[in-house]
Amino acid sequence: MPVVVPAPAAPRPRGRARSTSKDELGRIGLDLFIAHGFDAITVDDIAAAAGIGRRTFFRYFPSKNDVAWGDFERLLDAFRAALTGTPAEVPPIEAIRAAVRRFNEVPEDELDRHRHRMRILLETPELVAHSTVRYAEWRAVIADFIARRRGVPAHSALPQAVSWACLGISLAAYEQWLASDDDLLDLIDVSFAGLRDVFSDVALTGGSPGS
Repeated sequence: MPVVVPAPAAPRPRGRARSTSKDELGRIGLDLFIAHGFDAITVDDIAAAAGIGRRTFFRYFPSKNDVAWGDFERLLDAFRAALTGTPAEVPPIEAIRAAVRRFNEVPEDELDRHRHRMRILLETPELVAHSTVRYAEWRAVIADFIARRRGVPAHSALPQAVSWACLGISLAAYEQWLASDDDLLDLIDVSFAGLRDVFSDVALTGGSPGS
């Protein structure tokens, strides 16, 4: 049965459009996705609900697919800064765990929206394909961090292996969170502890078992 989308809310006065931010527009779009489904909402619906035109919408987001990610560039900048600012004596896996945990910290009153966002991103076929670009950007931050720590190119085997492993355990934590009432940050901690315990220092130091 087709989804009938109610008429968009009345546009805000044009003078208020200047105060629209990427974060605000992302929230408006996400709320529409949650209420009506991702496929049922168009760029025009989001723009109308925000009181802006299509041209202004595309100043903030290249496509509707990107709206579900919100202001992802800002989060990536904070993620990168957290890793860069980690003292050298902190083990790499602990530095990444703490940064990933911070990346996923949201206020208590935003948890429900965050859960909806991740469900949309992980379960909408169109977005699953689009997400590979975002995941690559996220992994690059970790690869760069490991590369600096080890003094090797970011595209070499070790940084890439660590970045893929961290993405995998983060996605596993999300899937567990969406399927349970567990705390997301606890799941992230448990997942990273598992990576550390199972692989020990071998994956992060380039050593070999027993060395």
